[in-house]
Amino acid sequence: MTTGRALTWLGSAGLRIDLDDGRRIYVDPWLDSPAFPEGERDPERIDAILVTHAHIDHAASAPLLSARYGAPVYAQTEVSSWLTSQGAFPGLPLGMNKGGTVEVCGVEVTMVHAEHTSSADGHSIGTACGFVLDWGDGDCVYIAGDTDVFSDMRLIAEIYRPRLAVLPVGGLMTMGPRQAAAAFELLGRPDVLPYHWGSAVLPGTPDLLREALRPEDADRILSVAPGDRVRLADVIHPEGG
Repeated sequence: MTTGRALTWLGSAGLRIDLDDGRRIYVDPWLDSPAFPEGERDPERIDAILVTHAHIDHAASAPLLSARYGAPVYAQTEVSSWLTSQGAFPGLPLGMNKGGTVEVCGVEVTMVHAEHTSSADGHSIGTACGFVLDWGDGDCVYIAGDTDVFSDMRLIAEIYRPRLAVLPVGGLMTMGPRQAAAAFELLGRPDVLPYHWGSAVLPGTPDLLREALRPEDADRILSVAPGDRVRLADVIHPEGG
């Protein structure tokens, strides 16, 4: 495990992933989020962008940032085509789909299922997804995207063995703490970075997730605010789940 790898929560469902060589992958960056950190609004570099689905709070900023930084966008095939029509630079000519794997900035990225919708401008566009990022040396991160809990999270645990899961906990538009606690178990009890929470309309919080877990598992839930940068070496339990 290399200690230079890090995740920064950008509010809502946005993430910045710092790699060992200085490159950066952004996931669902939404510049218009009230929680988007001011210090992150003018990135010095973006090397690739992953988009989980077409909803405005996940996809609206991707075309602008892709064009500004020449950063390829990786998304489900119909979502990729729509983003390209909005000015994004496609990472793959046909996009990708669930079960597909592509190397992005030296990281193996696999698209996995999410239980959610995907639309923009009143029209359905493709399907929602999550991503698994695997460095091939024990570091593996599951980014759920917007989703409810689903039983096949157990297969994600079995196939990819993520040691850190980024899970929505806010409720209303995604799973809340009760469902996220079930997801935690299905995924093999990895460390969890809770996201997609904190607005007035989202009742779920990381503290409520901790309360839904066994007391001995509460320390696996990270305390992260928008703008906080956490190194994988610091947050991933040595023995995983």
